[in-house]
Amino acid sequence: MNRPILAACLAIAALAGLAAPAPAQDVVRIGTTPESYPPFTWVDAQGKLNGFEIEIADALCAQMQVKCEWVLQSWDGIIPALQEKKFDAIIASMGITAERKQVVDFSEKYYDSPAIFIGPKSETIDISPEGLEGKTVGVQVSTIHANYIEAKYKGIVTIKTYDTQENANLDLIAGRVDLLLADSVALTDGFLKSPEGADFEVKGQPIRDPLLGDGSGIAVRKGDPLAAKFSEAIKAIRANGVYKKINDKYFSFDIYG
Repeated sequence: MNRPILAACLAIAALAGLAAPAPAQDVVRIGTTPESYPPFTWVDAQGKLNGFEIEIADALCAQMQVKCEWVLQSWDGIIPALQEKKFDAIIASMGITAERKQVVDFSEKYYDSPAIFIGPKSETIDISPEGLEGKTVGVQVSTIHANYIEAKYKGIVTIKTYDTQENANLDLIAGRVDLLLADSVALTDGFLKSPEGADFEVKGQPIRDPLLGDGSGIAVRKGDPLAAKFSEAIKAIRANGVYKKINDKYFSFDIYG
């Protein structure tokens, strides 16, 4: 190849290099549920995801310098969908439990709140094996709360499971269950503050138990380094004040626990 042709080719290559687009930003697909679970997550009338978890996830993605895409998946199939690679991570108030650790890896927690029972204000209910005997308790299926009531009160109470917390709430209003067991914040900041929840109250004390896990974490497939990346991002937004800013928009206390 003679020099003029070589020089021309080098010039073209240099121009091509200048015009080349920047490398595409890494995309992380995040699975969450379309079911309403305020204040953590809900879908508005325009189909837009809202809530504490959505803003935290967006902040984590910004910290990790990745583009996050949301994928909606029903709760009872969310872990199988992760394993089938329909998305890369789950951010859906998933409790970190020993049982789940057998099939997925978790980041460190990004929030932690206890469980509570709620029931009608008109009834005095003692939260004990004796006080709950014969009662009907509603819980969302495939949750730490369902596992807890099964382990602690099987044979004492009648357990009714629901595909969504919203449907469980509706059955409490209708009198088809005596009590609900769920996340304390979802019930107190969500249902009990709504007009529909006006006739109900917390029964007993907040519950913390190993069966309820070690807070809510981000689930990924076994061996995926995303778990560690999310953990580092959680630490970073806790340290730089971004977490607190989002926290204070939704809560009057530190939901991190």
